[in-house]
Amino acid sequence: MKSAVETLNPTRVRLTVEVPFEELKDSLDAAYKKINQQVTVKGFRKGKIPARVIDQRFGRGAVLEEAVNDALPKFYTEAVNEAELSVLGQPEVDITELKDGETLNFTAEVDIRPALELPEDFSSIEVEVDAVEVTDEDVEKSVEQLRERFASTTPVERAAEDGDVVTVDLEAKVEGEVLEDGIANGVSYTIGSGELLDGIDDAVKGLSAGEEATFTSELKGGSAAGKEAEVTVKVTQVAKRELPELDDEFAQLASEFDTLEELKADSRKRLANMKQYDQATQAQERVLEKLLELVEVPVPEKLLEDEINTRKHNLEHHQLGQMGLTLDKYLEIQGKTAEEFETETREAAVKGIKTQFVLDELVKREKLNVNQEELTEHLMRRAASSGMSPDQFAQAVVEGGQVPLLVGEVARGKALALVVEAATVKDTNGEVIDLDDEEETEATDAEATDSTESAEENTEA
Repeated sequence: MKSAVETLNPTRVRLTVEVPFEELKDSLDAAYKKINQQVTVKGFRKGKIPARVIDQRFGRGAVLEEAVNDALPKFYTEAVNEAELSVLGQPEVDITELKDGETLNFTAEVDIRPALELPEDFSSIEVEVDAVEVTDEDVEKSVEQLRERFASTTPVERAAEDGDVVTVDLEAKVEGEVLEDGIANGVSYTIGSGELLDGIDDAVKGLSAGEEATFTSELKGGSAAGKEAEVTVKVTQVAKRELPELDDEFAQLASEFDTLEELKADSRKRLANMKQYDQATQAQERVLEKLLELVEVPVPEKLLEDEINTRKHNLEHHQLGQMGLTLDKYLEIQGKTAEEFETETREAAVKGIKTQFVLDELVKREKLNVNQEELTEHLMRRAASSGMSPDQFAQAVVEGGQVPLLVGEVARGKALALVVEAATVKDTNGEVIDLDDEEETEATDAEATDSTESAEENTEA
């Protein structure tokens, strides 16, 4: 077999392959064997029909077609390996010549990973991030949220007011018909929380137990999501919320601390840790943006279109489908036009592909490996974000053949961490930030995953 490579553009090549006919022997033998098992000829046992009889009865062309279909993937793969190409997706194959007993010639056009020139070091990268500052107001707000969780309710014999907890029965009608999933009884709702339907607060305020009101609202979910409904709400109980006193007794009730001051100190510490993690995430996001600016990355058009379609499909059929929303309704809620959505999706897809190409090249250059402990930690984080148990997530990953994808995510996270470590990160106060290794690794791991997850699925296709 002889092969040659023609570069069509930085991300696409054409392979020209010439195969001497004798190299098709194994595929021809396999073709005759396969046809033997599929056909019957009077006077011959199944599977024992001579090749010449098959040629006479069914045509040599059918055998050649079967043999070529069997042989092409093997010769294509050999040509790719010989040229040391990193191909993306499936090739477009064209048989240019097939002479029985002489030769098989074909071409294959396919996208490839572009050759990238990365900087020798990344010390020139400098980014600014928010300073970690926890104010007294932040602490008070955190403690107040905890206080809200320990509020008690006491039934009262009066009309409902703001902040009260009412128990209600709901019935929704669309075009005069009660929806099958439009009835709910015994629903607990805090007036002013905004957690139910638009308009319900005004409807229930002023109602006492046993009274009802009707209002119009757009349904947020269910079989008639997005439609205007006439909703009847009946109040069955009004209860007053009572917050515990902010004192040492509350601290003992709501935490492991003995005093309110200890509880506040712990809240301040936790808020600082959260802001430090957010700072690390912000740092790697901005470092990644700077890195992508430093490297010229051509993007294969076919890969880009596949990535855009994948992102749209996941949004429409998974995320929005679970919420009972259409894409049009989602765009209306977001206040975006279809054109703006298309532009944002394309930009995100381009960034995801470029991120994967650049970080994969860095993984290769730095010879970064992923050990079992790192893979397990990443799997645990992915399981938590997916809402699955680690065992369930691991089983799904193995059954779906997705282990290499997870390994790639971890490796890219390590590559990005190297860049962040080499870069200069300052906060808005001008202080140089020395990011904690564990925080930085988790943050960069998450960013590399977010930027490349769906792109990786397409490039591995």
